[in-house]
Amino acid sequence: MSARPTTVLFLCTGNSARSVLAEALMNKLGGERFRGYSAGSHPVGRINPYAERELRVMGADPAAFRSKSWDEFAAPGAPPLDIVITVCDAAAGEVCPVWPGQPVTAHWGFPDPAAVDGDDEAKQRAFSRVAHQLHTRIQLLASLPVASLDRLSLEDRVRALHGESPRSTG
Repeated sequence: MSARPTTVLFLCTGNSARSVLAEALMNKLGGERFRGYSAGSHPVGRINPYAERELRVMGADPAAFRSKSWDEFAAPGAPPLDIVITVCDAAAGEVCPVWPGQPVTAHWGFPDPAAVDGDDEAKQRAFSRVAHQLHTRIQLLASLPVASLDRLSLEDRVRALHGESPRSTG
């Protein structure tokens, strides 16, 4: 069994909503076995106010999170990554940095709650819905027997949690 927690990086374009919520949920639900991080391909530099509300609902301090570039996780001295998951379709289509250590990769596309039109209540409902969907997937991820799976089996299992096809073999 690994001496360190399994590290999971959640990626989105702006790193202001979905990926930040996923980071918080991974750290809450993963216990001592997992450590979550988040980043964006084009970080907006701030956490969305509706995401901040969801973080508070989760019992997380919004001040503990920041919008940051995925380049931080490809740089020397960055934490080793075991799993990298894109949570928005735009980031999934971008060319990602080369992650040291060849982490498992998967795409879990979720609708962008920040794109919802409507009043304050409608927007917050959209963020709450995505947070609930993320909670379900992350809870399943946290229940995987990571230590007993080889890399390819882990990748297949992580991808299957969101209905993604298993990795291509050719």
